[in-house]
Amino acid sequence: MFLLSVAGCDKVNIGWLQRDSGQTSVSDPSPSDVVSPEPVDIEPVAVVDRPEANRGVLGTTVASLGAATEPGMWLKTPLVAKTRPGTVRWSGKTASVTLIPIEGESGAGSRISLQAMQALGMPLTDLSEVQVSAE
Repeated sequence: MFLLSVAGCDKVNIGWLQRDSGQTSVSDPSPSDVVSPEPVDIEPVAVVDRPEANRGVLGTTVASLGAATEPGMWLKTPLVAKTRPGTVRWSGKTASVTLIPIEGESGAGSRISLQAMQALGMPLTDLSEVQVSAE
C-alpha cells in the first residue's frame, strides 16, 4: 500500500497523481516523466569449435546425475558437437546411450541420465569419471 501525505499544499503533481485544492485525479505521465532504459551492449557468445570424431573414444569426463525425471539412456556432454549414438564405460561396464551436446570446454563435466547410471551400477550421489565413445 502506498500512502502520500502532503500537509498545507494546495497542489501536488507526482506524474500520475495530481491533487489540486482537495480534488485528486489520476493522469497519464507526461513524456518527460517516463524513464527510458539505457541501451546495453551484448557481446555474442563464443562458439566452441569441437572437431567431431567419426567413431571411437572421445575422451573421459566427470559425470553427475542429470535431470532424474528425464527418461532414457543419455549423456549430456561437451565432448560432442551434435546428438549421436555412443557408449559410456564405467568400472568395467558399458552402456549404450545417446550423446547430447552441451556448452563447455571438452574437460568440463557431463550429466548422465538416471537410467544410464543404474545400468552401469554407478552411485547416484557421486561424481564418477566415465569414458565416452562415439559409435
